[in-house]
Amino acid sequence: MLNIQPLNTQSLDIQQIIWFGPKFLSEKLYQASPIKYLELAKTLIRQGSLFTEDLSQQKILSKEGYGPAPRAFIICTEDQALVLKHQLWMIQNAGIDDIVEIKGADHMAMLSKPQELCDSLLHIASNCA
Repeated sequence: MLNIQPLNTQSLDIQQIIWFGPKFLSEKLYQASPIKYLELAKTLIRQGSLFTEDLSQQKILSKEGYGPAPRAFIICTEDQALVLKHQLWMIQNAGIDDIVEIKGADHMAMLSKPQELCDSLLHIASNCA
């Protein structure tokens, strides 16, 4: 379960906290990863911030902001945190130059498909050189 709660303290500058529960981790982030990584992640659960105030004040990412640097995107077909529809929206709106797909990769591609991720990064690097 994903919990987003208002923060009720004046001593902190953040507006909301986020906490990924064990069910969210197992169903949305690590569902294709080896179980040992899911179990490790469960032991490392901490509250985090959405930084909504900081993000709301940022300029929208643009081609001008990136400069001449080529942009690449790796689609993870089994990502349940950033579903395919959202990944495609990100690609369409960010001016991506190179797209690579990793079939069967969950949100943690470095754990669920490490060799395929490495191959994808090498492909991207060789195309950008």
